[in-house]
Parts: sequence; C-alpha cells; structure tokens
Amino acid sequence: MQWFIFCVLLLIAGYFVYGKIIEKIFVINPQRATPAYSMGDGVDYIPMSKKKIWLIQLLNIAGTGPIFGPILGALYGPVAMLWIVLGCIFAGAVHDYFCGMLSIRNGGANIPFLAGKYLGRPAKHFMNILALLLLLLVGVVFVASPASLLTNITSDLLNSGTVGAAAVNDEAGAKSGTILTVWTAVIFIYYILATLVPIDKIIGRIYPIFGALLLFMTCGMLFGLFFEGIPFFRTVGTDIGIMDFFTNMDKNDTPIWPLLFITIACGAISGFHATQSPLMARCTENEKEGRFIFYGAMIGEGVIALIWCMVGLSFYDDQGTLLEAIKSGTPSKVVYDSAIGMLGLFGGILAVLGVVVLPITSGDTAFRAARLLIADFFSYDQRNLLKRLVIALPLFAVGFWVSTIDFSVLWRYFGWANQTTAMVMLWTAAAYLYLHKKFHWVCTLPAIFMTMVCATFLAYAPIGFGLDYQIAVWVGMAITLVAVVAFFALLKPKDEVAQDD
Repeated sequence: MQWFIFCVLLLIAGYFVYGKIIEKIFVINPQRATPAYSMGDGVDYIPMSKKKIWLIQLLNIAGTGPIFGPILGALYGPVAMLWIVLGCIFAGAVHDYFCGMLSIRNGGANIPFLAGKYLGRPAKHFMNILALLLLLLVGVVFVASPASLLTNITSDLLNSGTVGAAAVNDEAGAKSGTILTVWTAVIFIYYILATLVPIDKIIGRIYPIFGALLLFMTCGMLFGLFFEGIPFFRTVGTDIGIMDFFTNMDKNDTPIWPLLFITIACGAISGFHATQSPLMARCTENEKEGRFIFYGAMIGEGVIALIWCMVGLSFYDDQGTLLEAIKSGTPSKVVYDSAIGMLGLFGGILAVLGVVVLPITSGDTAFRAARLLIADFFSYDQRNLLKRLVIALPLFAVGFWVSTIDFSVLWRYFGWANQTTAMVMLWTAAAYLYLHKKFHWVCTLPAIFMTMVCATFLAYAPIGFGLDYQIAVWVGMAITLVAVVAFFALLKPKDEVAQDD
C-alpha cells in the first residue's frame, strides 16, 4: 500500500514541480489571443472553461490504454509502476503540454503541421500518413473494447443477474453475439454524430456525465483495493522491495526493453494524445491554463493507470491466474472480474461503465480529429455540415472495413504507431526549443529514449523485422544515433525569435 501511495504522491508532485519548470521553459504569453477567439467558427474553435476542457481532455486521451496497458504491464511486475510514474512526469505530460501549447501558438494546428514547421516538410508528410493511420486504429479498437464490456453487462443482467450466466450454454453464446453486434452499431452511430456536430453540442454537454462515471470508477476501484482485504502485490508476491521495481517477473520471459514501453503507452506516454491536444487547444481561453489542461490531464491519466496496474498486481492469487484471465478474455475480462469481485454486481457494473466511457470518449474524438486532419490537408472548410459529411462518411466506411481485421493484430500495430507518433512529437517539441535557444533537453532526452524504444521494437517484434533480440537492440541504438546526429546537424537555432512563434 505504501508503494502505491508513494507513486501517486510522486505524480502529484510532478505536476506542481516539474510541470512548473516546463511552463517556465516554454514561456507563456497570457496577453496573446488564443485560437478560440482569433479563429472562432462555432464548430471546432469555441471558448470553454478550463475545468470543462480539462475533463474533456482527460476523457479524450484516456481510452482503454491506461487500463488495458497497465494490466498487461502488471505481468512484468512492479517495474510497470516505475515506468508509469517516470514516464508520465518526464515524457508523457511534457509531450502533451508542448503539443497543446505549440498548437495554440500556431492557430490550433495539428501534429503534421507542427512536425513540418519545426522538423521539415518530409516530417509533415510522414506524420500526415502516420497520424491518420493511428486515428483510424484508435477509432476501431475503441469500438471493440467498450462493446465487449457492455455485452458482458447486458448478458449478465438478462440472465437473472448471475455473473457469468451468459456463458452457460450455446444459446446464451449466440445471444451474446447478437448483443455485441447491437452495441457495436450503437457506438458507431454515436461516433458519427459526435464527429459531425459542433464540439459543444454533444461532447461538451455529455462529457460531465461521463466524467462522473469515470470518477466513480476511479474511487470505486481504489475503495476495493484498500478496503476489500486484498493484499497489495499478491499476484507477484506481497514482499516487495525497492529492487523488485527493476526486476522482470514475466513468466513468459519477454524482455522489458522495449516491450514494456510499448505495452504501457497511455498512462506513461502516448502519441494518440498529440492528435487530441490540438482539439482542446482550439477551445482554450488563455495560455496560462495550458499546464492545468495538458500537463494536468496527463497526470490524472497516470493515476488511473497506477490504479489498474495495482489491480493487475493484486487481484489474482498469482501471475499464472492473471495471465490465464488475459488470454481467455483479453484485459477486459480482468476489468470485469475485478470490478464485480471487489464492488459487487451493482457497484461493479457502475465501475465497468466508468471504464466503458474512456474508449468511447477517445474513439469519438479520434474520428473527429481524423476528419479535421483530412480537412486541414486539403484546406477544406468544415463549417458546413455537408462538407463535414463528405469527409466523415468515407472515413467511417474505411473504419468499418478495418474493424474486420483480427483485433490482436490491430492492437499490435496500434501500439507501435502510437509510440512512434509520440516520438515524432517529442522531436518536434525539442526542435522548437532548440531553434528558439531554449533548454531543449527536457524534450530531447525523452525523444531519444522513445526513438530507441520504437526502433528496437520494430526490429525485434513479429509485426516488424523479427530480428534476433541482441541484433535488434544494436539496430535500435544505431537508428537512434543517426536521429540524434541528424537533429543537431540539420537544425540551426534562430538569431531572433518572434514572440508569437
């Protein structure tokens, strides 16, 4: 218990201490008009209060990543908690802050524009393709996971409230399949509506309700961990020392480097956030709110990730049982089992609904961001509903086609695309600071780290080149060295810096 509380306190301290340092390095300009006012269009550029934006930002960025990722990461042991804390403070929150603030400084620009401006045109073209691919993958995988959880709830309620009753016979299994189809259709319909209408009409109004469910889920799972008599770290052994945070406890003997840093993305660092932060940058009323909105929302997601990591480390009797639960039903089974087991049927269902809103509130803005990305690329005005439909309908048709691909394959590609996007955004932020003669190492060091992670993973993983592990590590180091040399060789700091740039 002490380790968990200590980790949460570190995250909170990171916001007040390191977050303030990052803000000072960036140098905010409270007198400068934000895009919400200078470019207001009544659809995507709309001023909103910082509290509402913080909640929307948190719900946007916190899909199933800070839940599924930490549950999978728990197989490695307490080292997963270490990565969540350090990654969130020094990489993820920094990534989100600079993405949001640079977007504000550039008229609400998206990540491809920012990459092109500070890293060059080739980076812009690369990010246009990568960001669109990532958004499609996010939209698709964030349909499947909430639909699965909602199917579990509906099936159990239709079967006399008996947990697991839906799996008793073939008839129940067929019924579950029909329910899954219905929920998938409902979620897709919601996504279409949320993508097309002005951001304050649906997202701005119903997200507070979703936020209440999220708060219940967070507090409920914390209550279960603290007061249901479940020993902390029971899954890996309750006698945890400081060195256990550096020990790989995965019984499958999969290497921590680089797999842990791909497995736990949201909650530590996630490139998906780079596609979402510009949405809120277009609604922010003042630059001084940036640390609370962007850095603060990432810290909030880190706390959620820590809670679910502790669930993975504590709910089951041993790692073998946790692994079996994941294999038999993906991490969604762990979510359902632990919520029902610790909070009872009614409380567990409310907690699961709190989990459900996370991927739904990320999936809707993923498709919205994809629409805006395409519109920005073609300079296609989006104030007219018909023009929004011209982009949205083909986009959803492609998304539906992608949804037919095996989920496990989609998730692996999502993981790599996600962290590669984060890597590019960190290099973009580092370039901005370097060009403007500011202390760039706060972004350059995590950019170097994530480059090594992504390059090594691509060289080692089956979805990449499948090289021998030792060779893959050397390949990752070599690619990172090339990236660092190119960064300092090709970029030249500016002699004069514009205040608004």
